[in-house]
Amino acid sequence: MQPEQRPAPDWVGDVTAGVDAWTASAPPTEVASQRRARGARRSAPPPDTAALGPDADPEQVARTILLDQLTGRARSRHELAERLARKGVPDDVGSRLLDRFEEVGLVDDEAFARAWVDQRQSGKGLARRALAQELRRKGVDDEVAREVLDEVDPEAEHDAARRLVQRRLRSVARLDRATATRRLVAMLGRKGHPPGVAFAVVREELDAAGHGSDEVGDLGDTDDLGGTGDLVD
Repeated sequence: MQPEQRPAPDWVGDVTAGVDAWTASAPPTEVASQRRARGARRSAPPPDTAALGPDADPEQVARTILLDQLTGRARSRHELAERLARKGVPDDVGSRLLDRFEEVGLVDDEAFARAWVDQRQSGKGLARRALAQELRRKGVDDEVAREVLDEVDPEAEHDAARRLVQRRLRSVARLDRATATRRLVAMLGRKGHPPGVAFAVVREELDAAGHGSDEVGDLGDTDDLGGTGDLVD
């Protein structure tokens, strides 16, 4: 008896077709998922490490960061060092590059402090006490800060206090003299102006504006006149 002759399956010699035939009984969604996975494995090329190029040079990265930070305005060395650290630049690389920037004059804490004092005094009316605290927060050395602050003209400081009070006179126009005095002196205290200067300027400006009597009443504890908290509005 001759054995029954059956045609060979069409997947013979083709592993992919054989797997498809073997999974024919699986749910359609599972089969589709398996086919997508096999297709992805076949089509995804290996990563081309050469195309990624070499790792970025930390010193070049740091130089770019520093130049970007110094565009527009000066910054203290402390500010720049903090920025480099946040960007992951190694400390030794950052310190070495900051030294170079100082050598060529691109980083200069004394020049920064002088520009900062001029800007904040003319723009915000800050006195030396408030300016000293700001420079300390910027990381400027105390000796450098003192040298710069000693250059502040007391008359310019007095004028800055006067301009601040003049800008606030309208806001206290409806208040009695004691309350107006207390609020204006407290405002000057937050800007770093000493109590003696603050009282003198406020009294002069209220008199010039014809605001009430010269009696200032009970002004309370000096902590209410600026205290030792945040000196800047």
